[in-house]
Amino acid sequence: MTTQRLSSSAVAETSLPDIVLKGINTHNLANISVCIPRNRFVVLTGVSGSGKSSLAFDTLYAEGHRRYVESLSAYVRQFLERMPRPDIESVEGIAPAIAIEQKPIPKNPRSTVGTVSEIYDYLRLLYARIGKIYSRDTSELVLKHTPDDVSLQAGFFEEGTKFYVGFLFPSHEDAAHHLCSVQDEIANLLKKGFFRVVAGDEILDLNHEQECKRLLDMPKGERANVLVLVDRFVARNDEKVFSRISQAAESCFNESGGYAALKVVGGKSYLFSDRLELNGIEYQEPSPQLFAFNSPIGACTTCQGFGRIAGIDENIVVPDKSLSLKEGAIACWNSEKYRWHLRQLLSVAPSLGIPLDEPYEKLSHAHKDIIWKGLGDERLKGIRPFFAEIEKESGYKMHFRVFLSRYRGYAICPDCEGSRLNPDARLVRVSGRHIGEVTRMNIAEASEFFRNLEISPFDRKVAEAVLEEIIKRLGYLLDVGLNYLTLDRLTHTLSGGEFQRINLSTSLGSPLVGAIYILDEPSIGLHQCDSARLITLLRRLRDLGNTVVVVEHDREIIEAADEVIDLGPYAGRLGGEVVFHGTVDEMKRSGTSLTADYFNGKKCIPVPKVRRKPDFSACIEITGAMQNNLKNIDVRFPLNVMTCITGVSGSGKSTLVNDILNKGIMKEKVGLKEQVGTHRSISGTWMVDRVEHVDQSPIGKSSRSNPVTYLKIFDDIRNLFSQTRDAKARGWKAGYFSFNIPGGRCETCAGEGSVHIEMQFLADIEALCEDCGGLRYKPETLEVEYHGLSIAAVLDLTVEEAITFFRDEKAVARKLMVLEEVGLGYIRLGQSSSTLSGGEAQRLKLASFIAHADTAHTLFIFDEPTTGLHFEDIKKLILCFEKLLEQNNTLVIIEHNPDIIMQADWIIDLGPGAGDKGGSLVAEGTPEEIAAMEHSLTGLYLKPVFER
Repeated sequence: MTTQRLSSSAVAETSLPDIVLKGINTHNLANISVCIPRNRFVVLTGVSGSGKSSLAFDTLYAEGHRRYVESLSAYVRQFLERMPRPDIESVEGIAPAIAIEQKPIPKNPRSTVGTVSEIYDYLRLLYARIGKIYSRDTSELVLKHTPDDVSLQAGFFEEGTKFYVGFLFPSHEDAAHHLCSVQDEIANLLKKGFFRVVAGDEILDLNHEQECKRLLDMPKGERANVLVLVDRFVARNDEKVFSRISQAAESCFNESGGYAALKVVGGKSYLFSDRLELNGIEYQEPSPQLFAFNSPIGACTTCQGFGRIAGIDENIVVPDKSLSLKEGAIACWNSEKYRWHLRQLLSVAPSLGIPLDEPYEKLSHAHKDIIWKGLGDERLKGIRPFFAEIEKESGYKMHFRVFLSRYRGYAICPDCEGSRLNPDARLVRVSGRHIGEVTRMNIAEASEFFRNLEISPFDRKVAEAVLEEIIKRLGYLLDVGLNYLTLDRLTHTLSGGEFQRINLSTSLGSPLVGAIYILDEPSIGLHQCDSARLITLLRRLRDLGNTVVVVEHDREIIEAADEVIDLGPYAGRLGGEVVFHGTVDEMKRSGTSLTADYFNGKKCIPVPKVRRKPDFSACIEITGAMQNNLKNIDVRFPLNVMTCITGVSGSGKSTLVNDILNKGIMKEKVGLKEQVGTHRSISGTWMVDRVEHVDQSPIGKSSRSNPVTYLKIFDDIRNLFSQTRDAKARGWKAGYFSFNIPGGRCETCAGEGSVHIEMQFLADIEALCEDCGGLRYKPETLEVEYHGLSIAAVLDLTVEEAITFFRDEKAVARKLMVLEEVGLGYIRLGQSSSTLSGGEAQRLKLASFIAHADTAHTLFIFDEPTTGLHFEDIKKLILCFEKLLEQNNTLVIIEHNPDIIMQADWIIDLGPGAGDKGGSLVAEGTPEEIAAMEHSLTGLYLKPVFER
């Protein structure tokens, strides 16, 4: 099916041809042709499984990327990602493509916001170029001298002052590491043309035997102050003299290994070094590698660049940071046995200015440092020395080992204080701060710091390009609403929306012109109040001269698009066609698609007529939640109802639900080893049997994984085939009909249905297996039929067809009907899980829980379940939620979509802002109650939904 021609309102004058794709058959796309206008903001929408990702990523991006790679040399191509040619007849006007997909968040403990946004790379370059080294003993500025510094010093001498330029008498080792004799040193100097030395104020001629003997007879200590004369001068203001002094100084640096001296006749001596040296200590020359915590050159040797070590965990030692020292904030000193340590601290604290009634979390860094390190004498031992003593005793006393294990965990590295870098790297500062201090700033603070950087005009000129790039990239992070994140924040602690926006800002950091930007659901994790900011960014990309193609379902972003391509009409084999292509207004008027029906009001997601009433006598209660930015809040999660956690991105939703609620229950139920987020207590966990975290990750990594293997239906199907007369006659058991193990499967492709062919310099090919024709089984296996169909034919049935086919097999039919109930009736039984969209994978997981009769008293946690879901899919998702609730389960959902929020029985709204401005409990109640609260941002955007 071809698209409609672009309307006149959407056509712009451009010298570049439109992108024309003809005959696309990728996955379920039904031989469609699409014309995407250049330099436009285009949204692809449609129900989950309609072919949006197939068109955007598997066709448009794959072909743009493939053509770019193939334009390079064969040598370069072998090192780059290879992509097969998509199933398409012809492509015209395509440009290089950049994809910003929903990537899994890196779990690498070295991955931070600074590294994934590439800002840290520029910071390393900045510090290597203009960083100033400060000595480790006196904090003085460490400088290396140049020949011009020597002539500059001479410029301060009074006119007519006599002085010498030279270097200290050398003392070298020979090849056997023995000191060279004085005679050898003199012989070397004479060979190089240095004939005079200065001893005190007297000049000795090395060619004169008597004067040379005086040098030989000098005591070793006295000879160390002898100066080899390079040149002598009389001070006067003359450029030629200064030039001669610089040349003489350069000779000194070269001959002495980096040293030069100025000696005023009858006066003071000045020593210069072209090494980074002060007070006899030499420092490492700054380089980008010195600031890399992934490199042994820059990493802290104690923590190996991780910033944390296994040791005493502050969060366990001080579990409730809202308590003061007097109230017993330090848990290890609350027992009677060790209470005298606390009394010691309380007695000495006033004299050190440490407040006793202030909550621990509000104590200054300096005060906490004293509490942990002590004073180094008997007045105050400190927490770390206290545990060091316990550790000494633990070798031969069990109760000490038990006590110590109670407070063990991962703690900030005491040597680098979490900066991950070695001492040499931390001595280098820009505007008074080392790189670790800068990465501890949040994005807003860092942007302010670099915009008002106090450096010399010369340094500003040297670092101009790097500084501009840092400011620009920080600005992009601010534009996507991540002002509250710190640059050293670990990426595995980010929410999906935060990580997606960092990827977006990274792409904006190196904007191209004439490219195709393809984005997958950029609105993930964004509150409605942030949508306008995202739309501005997408339009900025377009205005630079790029084509922006966005796969999206958010109402505001669709309405902001120049063009909408709506795929459908439904999913799977019932989709894959272009049902509408034009402007948003034209789509509303046309009414030819499900999207149009929801936009013009023909269809809607209704507000529930009756809500379940939360019973707080049966709830899970968390008190004193303080992880990350949570501000010591108490939260109750009622059981057997649907609770939505709302608030702007960065307000603390993921921290509360994933780090505290989920891990807290898992720790009690199965002894989870991961650290639970900081909180005072969690109660009521005994009322749930288990906790399940349901996301949109693929259901299996293997190409053999499919819906019936995931739901264990294939076991029942194989049993049915093994019970047939033919199978029994041949002695074939159920395992013979599996394509995962040898037996009845085709061994040429090992049950894959296709073979992988490596093409060396060209893209690798997945070719249909010639022996089985893609059916996965041997011909003799396919001779066995159940009700007229072979095992391969059964796997090719859709869920709807299979329900009819297996109507007499109640166990199989019941599980298949669950798939139909969750809206997956169109998928084929043997469809590879890798071809399922995120929304389809999520509903398949839900189907597996609904199909099991024993799924009850389970806490289900969903993080942005509407990601990748159309309005019609959200309707089906709500039905799945209802089925789980009917089985006496509890749902806790992190969500921004108003259509899901209004279905909730209870809402917990966090905020009011993000980062330091968030982490508070703004409001809680039913959706109607939240909508009536003017101080709630969620309520502000929920109110119009009830007024529709």
